Amino acid sequence: MKFLLAAVNAKYVHTSLAVRSLKAYAARYCRAGEPGLEIEIAEYTINQSTDDILRDLYMRKPDAAAFSCYIWNISHVRRLAELMALVMPQVPVWLGGPEVSWESEEQLAAMPEITGIMTGEGEETFLELAEHYRGNGAELSEIRGLVYREGADIVRTGSRPLLGLDAVPFPYEDLSALSGRMLYYESSRGCPFSCTYCLSSVEKSLRFRDVQQVCRELELFLQAKVKQVKFVDRTFNCRKAHAMAVWRYLAEHDNGVTNFHFEISADLLDEEMTQLLSRMRPGQVQLEIGIQSTCPETLEAIRRKTDLKRAEEMVRRVYSFRNIHQHLDLIAGLPMEDYDRFGQSFDEIYRLRPDQLQLGFLKVLKGTRMKEEAKEYGMLCHSQPPYEVLATRWLPYEKMLGLKRMEQLVEAYYNSGQFPMTLRAVERRYGSPFRMYEEIRDYFEEKGYFAASPSREERYRRLEEFLACRFPREQEWDRQLLTRDGYLRENAKKRPAFALDQSRWQKAVSDFFAEENRQNRYFPHYAGLSYRQLLRQVHMEVFTCDIPVLAQRGEVREGLWFVCFDYGRRGELDYNSHVLALTSLDYGAGL
Repeated sequence: MKFLLAAVNAKYVHTSLAVRSLKAYAARYCRAGEPGLEIEIAEYTINQSTDDILRDLYMRKPDAAAFSCYIWNISHVRRLAELMALVMPQVPVWLGGPEVSWESEEQLAAMPEITGIMTGEGEETFLELAEHYRGNGAELSEIRGLVYREGADIVRTGSRPLLGLDAVPFPYEDLSALSGRMLYYESSRGCPFSCTYCLSSVEKSLRFRDVQQVCRELELFLQAKVKQVKFVDRTFNCRKAHAMAVWRYLAEHDNGVTNFHFEISADLLDEEMTQLLSRMRPGQVQLEIGIQSTCPETLEAIRRKTDLKRAEEMVRRVYSFRNIHQHLDLIAGLPMEDYDRFGQSFDEIYRLRPDQLQLGFLKVLKGTRMKEEAKEYGMLCHSQPPYEVLATRWLPYEKMLGLKRMEQLVEAYYNSGQFPMTLRAVERRYGSPFRMYEEIRDYFEEKGYFAASPSREERYRRLEEFLACRFPREQEWDRQLLTRDGYLRENAKKRPAFALDQSRWQKAVSDFFAEENRQNRYFPHYAGLSYRQLLRQVHMEVFTCDIPVLAQRGEVREGLWFVCFDYGRRGELDYNSHVLALTSLDYGAGL
């Protein structure tokens, strides 16, 4: 008997922890000596055609199948289930996961092609379900955690006690087969907080995996040199001893390759924890921190307990180490926060200089307290996944549309990391980053620039055009800022049209590289390369002002600066080239 566990992931690089946990648990606890059960995993993405996925499902010849369901894949799963019922009517199809664990009876009634739903945690439920289909297990009515169809009736078998995490085996069988993929791992389940918009707040029990077991399993990732491991713990540092033990182990066993991602609460960090984080290899750890809002009334309404002053202090402290990527979250559409107050939250979080600022929009999920309160808050939401809010009593639809456009700009200009100096300089002129993005948004809207996704080169051109229109007196300096930012990331074959003419320094720069190729004074790590090979690794651009001073303080320090962009040496956090700035070419090249 073959039971197929299917996952439809958001991207190819993602992997499904859910189906692997079900398979690992069933494989360990299947009744010894009773053969006849094969559990197979199939992974797809939402970008694949339904027909291609259906063909693969059919060719695998399952006797039963189950899909892991989330807001990003449920529409695909529903369509696949409909088609499976046509071409494989003999195969029972089950669903599980957070998107179907709530309002299960209604969902089952709306999907006649589905056999049933596994609600809540699935490991023990799936084991018993698999044994049922093998013919050696209990009747469906005796398996807790199911909602299923029995003739014209829908039956719920009741909830199942929560599982101890130490009973769940390590979910990955062959790490070498997942090279280059993002792997997920959990060392705890549940959350200590009660945020009304989050499904984790519904589950009151907080359980931890034995930390020694965690470290043994992390060693498997380290030995395999996995690229990235993302902890799915909702608040990883809510138990200090647990977090410290894991971070200490990683600090002592770094393989120089693997990155570990943690979701944390910044206000729960303390001196001992930050000291430990400061010792991590640059790029070894990244932190995702959900601030969501800085409005006290909003935080109270959503029952989110956050010491904002403490959180800000800890984010700034971690930022000062410059070895850890920080990703800060902000949610638009929360209660009690109108457009202007959201702008204040945006500015306060933006000024913490996160490596990524995630401007998200409230999703009113089934099963959450926010779903119950949505009418009270005047929330208008999509009725289909991802149930995103369209408007609230405080934030009308028109304003929400404006924030949607702003999200696109933040992604393209801030989160890309390709405009650091330019944005810093322009932010100073506005005082409020939010107002800066508002003006860029309005200008781009007027020009029709949101109609299509622009190329990297086009993004620079559009921003240069906006700045020339808005700040014509600073045009010369803004162009140099943009040029510096452009070469920081890439040695572009085509120079920007707005870049400063370099012809007058061409011979001096050529002489510099010819002498550097002989002496290896500034770039000894390229010793042995030919002159042409050196030029592919290092680009020199001449500027007539001190770019960092201009960006940071707004002061124009005129003079010649010879800036080298070393593309063979890049930052671990931002992937920008290493920069060497010279005030003169002291190899004696003639100017």
